[in-house]
Amino acid sequence: MLLFAEIVFESFPGGGPLSVVRDGVGLGSVIAVVCSWQRNRSILWAVLAGILSWFYVVYFAITRRPDETRYG
Repeated sequence: MLLFAEIVFESFPGGGPLSVVRDGVGLGSVIAVVCSWQRNRSILWAVLAGILSWFYVVYFAITRRPDETRYG
């Protein structure tokens, strides 16, 4: 799922449809940046988490501290 993405559907002259996605920010990147910022308060770590995307989200979920849970 891409946020703020423009999806354009075109056709090749001699073939089937072609899907092009431009300038998008993935949902995993947004979640990763928010989680990283909440934990570290560091722009550098937030950027790195955004690059790692879903890998960081899974890491964050596995390594959450009790004070980072809603009911902790």
